[in-house]
Amino acid sequence: MYKYILRPILFLFDPEKVHYFIFGMVRFFENIGFSKLFRALYVIEDKKLERTLFGVNFKNPVGLAAGFDKNAKLYNELSDFGFGFIEIGTLTPKPQDGNSKKRLFRLKDDKAIINRMGFNNLGVLEAVQELKKEHRVIIGGNIGKNKATPNDKAELDYIICFDSLFDHVDYFVVNVSSPNTPGLRELQDKEPLTKLLNKLKVQNTKLAVNKNVKEKPILLKIAPDLTDDQLLDIITIVADTKIDGIIATNTTISREGLKSHQLLQEEKGGLSGAPLKDRSTEVIRFLSEKSNKAFPIIGVGGINSAEDALEKLDAGADLIQLWTGFVYEGPALVKKINKAILGRS
Repeated sequence: MYKYILRPILFLFDPEKVHYFIFGMVRFFENIGFSKLFRALYVIEDKKLERTLFGVNFKNPVGLAAGFDKNAKLYNELSDFGFGFIEIGTLTPKPQDGNSKKRLFRLKDDKAIINRMGFNNLGVLEAVQELKKEHRVIIGGNIGKNKATPNDKAELDYIICFDSLFDHVDYFVVNVSSPNTPGLRELQDKEPLTKLLNKLKVQNTKLAVNKNVKEKPILLKIAPDLTDDQLLDIITIVADTKIDGIIATNTTISREGLKSHQLLQEEKGGLSGAPLKDRSTEVIRFLSEKSNKAFPIIGVGGINSAEDALEKLDAGADLIQLWTGFVYEGPALVKKINKAILGRS
């Protein structure tokens, strides 16, 4: 129904407006008692789907990537579509509007999206208020820096977000790989990245001791545009800083092989969706093989089918995430992937 009735109608309108319309509709249907229906349609509960990574127990390995529920408004409701975990954010210390509109573009011929949202969010404290509700699903907290914060002060922004979210999320994701905040990707360089992650590890230990709880897992989200040498640096950084894993990958600045109109291709921002599939899988396989599977990997990028998801898992991903594929294929995709994984067990 989604692909052949709802999607053609929704795709007639501005994608950012549609995003907020969908949020409103999900909230409306949940409020009138459709939660059980959604769960009956989309949720598969089976012990064989469960995964335990970095001390966190996931009901299934299919998650919703950051950027969809930026402000932690609908994580419980979205879990009713079958997701095993929801990643909120990217969150910054202060609220920010992000880049000027229009900033979200569908490339329908490529099953892709270009976005230059720019970490638009209501600020980490607003998200904390939302996260005080009981969680029905594992929550990841994706954190970044405000646009106005210079890179030499960026560590403080990440620490503020980390401190604020510590009691409310199950794991953290350090986002230094979005192409839509000027200079952010410079933080992926070996020296500043090692320094940032070490600071977060120290803060993690400090908070855990003070609160008499376990430390929270810290993952790093990387760009697909890194060279092999840079990926080898990432492996070294993970070993040196002892963070808990990698999310591969964020959006790409590449426009190679696109079929959509040239004017769409020339829009600035990060490209996600089907054109990213192969490169994301290459990065996953490279990290897995070169590190000798030394750390968990969450694979994201271009998953539009159950086959795409299995390919990521075969390449070395332990969990996977959807975003653009969820937009193009609808919630049935989550169920199809989980069924395919079960079919292998």
